[in-house]
Amino acid sequence: MAFTHYILVCGGTGCESSNADLIYKNLLAEAKNFGVEDKVQIVKTGCFGFCEKGPIVKVLPEDSFYVEVKPEDAKDIIAEQVVKGREVKRLLYNKEKKNLEAVEEIQFYQKQLRIVLRNCGVINPEDINEYIGRDGYLALEKALFEMKPEEIVEEIKKSGLRGRGGAGFPTGFKWEAGMKAQGDEKYVVCNADEGDPGAYMDRSTIEGDPHSILEAMTICGRAIGANKGFIYIRAEYPLAVDRLKIAMAQAREAGLLGKDILGSGFDFDIEIRLGAGAFVCGEETALLRSIEGKRGMPTPKPPFPAQCGLWGKPTVINNVETWANIPVILTKGADWFNKIGTDDSKGTKVFALTGKVNNSGLVEVPMGTTLREIIFEIGGGIKGGKKFKGVQTGGPSGGIITEENLDTPIDFGALTRLGSMMGSGGMIVMDEDDCVVDVAKFYMEFCVDESCGKCSPCRIGTRQMYSILDKISRGAGEMDDIQKLKDIGQAMKSCSLCALGQSAPNPTLSTINKFEDEYIAHIKDKRCDSGKCKKLISYVITDKCIGCGMCARQCPANCITGEKKMRHVIDQAKCLKCGACMTTCKFNAIIKK
Repeated sequence: MAFTHYILVCGGTGCESSNADLIYKNLLAEAKNFGVEDKVQIVKTGCFGFCEKGPIVKVLPEDSFYVEVKPEDAKDIIAEQVVKGREVKRLLYNKEKKNLEAVEEIQFYQKQLRIVLRNCGVINPEDINEYIGRDGYLALEKALFEMKPEEIVEEIKKSGLRGRGGAGFPTGFKWEAGMKAQGDEKYVVCNADEGDPGAYMDRSTIEGDPHSILEAMTICGRAIGANKGFIYIRAEYPLAVDRLKIAMAQAREAGLLGKDILGSGFDFDIEIRLGAGAFVCGEETALLRSIEGKRGMPTPKPPFPAQCGLWGKPTVINNVETWANIPVILTKGADWFNKIGTDDSKGTKVFALTGKVNNSGLVEVPMGTTLREIIFEIGGGIKGGKKFKGVQTGGPSGGIITEENLDTPIDFGALTRLGSMMGSGGMIVMDEDDCVVDVAKFYMEFCVDESCGKCSPCRIGTRQMYSILDKISRGAGEMDDIQKLKDIGQAMKSCSLCALGQSAPNPTLSTINKFEDEYIAHIKDKRCDSGKCKKLISYVITDKCIGCGMCARQCPANCITGEKKMRHVIDQAKCLKCGACMTTCKFNAIIKK
């Protein structure tokens, strides 16, 4: 059937939480009401990436890019565009231009290169035929009938692909180790246990393109001689889990998963294992123990999983983003892939750009793109015209990068040299209103909660560092606390068993390195200029007060007193530092010190 229009509705978790499913249902209903259900195909896709402007609806062939769409807008989209052939101007991203530029020309997308996210926002992730229509499973066919296992591994090695889960280990060498390992049984594992605060790259990739993960894991199984795979994914990602289940059922029905795949004689099947949300299970050995039904705790390496992994058998484990690159590398060739990026890091990297930035969302850029390009061009700069303070890359394992290093090309080595790391791809932007002591305290509290407790450097070190940071934030810090933080942090980095403990001090150490003056201000002057550390701030009523009493009526602690039409006073001993008084005052008579 030939359609005159195709309507793509973002079906990622972010947009779903903003009524995207109701938008989709309303579009179907309105198409029926207007009698054009045979002229328009309406599908839910994966994430478009431009999360700041969601929910997003895209209409083809006009390439109309509608943002911040509401369920009630469905009627106008059908009535105006499908029936009358004209765009709904008020919903367009760029309302001023007579003709909307192509989506790729929108500033948010201009410097992006979507390889991992190539199908997100383009296909219906619940329809295997749409994936196949975009060259899906061609790489698997090539791996089964045109390449020997050694040739597959050599192609991945030649591509220069490095693991996108954080460590950046060369993927081809890991596969080679798995291929050469001796064992009557081998396993392939997908790490979808994405736990960094503010990170949602892997979840969105699965939601928008689940078949790419299944295809890649099957190719790896063929390369290393494995017949069984596991996808370890958080139970708190229900949409991603559902779409994986649908994709697996469709792949089995099409003969692309299970017994005798495509008549090749090769068997490979995949199981889903749900994680309970433990951050430490993102570490590969802890993840493998969890799949085995044991408590998720890291084990010493060597031996590495490629030699001794699941149930003591050779196991290749990669994260979602790494897997999503594999089919493209085999179809387009390693030479094509390794021309993208830098000498140190090939291909692209997906980042979850969040925080104090105008255009938050999923960003995929070639390795070597600078932080300035990501934050100020793709991200559109800092919200409210505030001053940029820093960007935290690598989540709880990374560090803060400041203005002086914004023009550094991003790759694995460059971020490490700056005292941070790539991590899985979280990128949280901070402005002048953020307090680095508060940020370090937040990440350390996270690590305290997520430490498995197996090794004392991490178990004790995270608690000690958190205790010191909390003391500084309350104005009870001492000058030697800064050195204590450095000493404990270095001990943790040297002696902790796994990457969680080894990297947990990074946010604290990097903020001390870049903003030691703020730590000193908290300790010596009992001052938090950002106003985030409540114990170090106070609200004061100035001479502008006209005695209206609004602040006193809104104060939850009843700590504001004063006669009518007379200046009021705040009892600092009772004040909760909530700021309700300052928010309520219409005369700007209350200031924060």
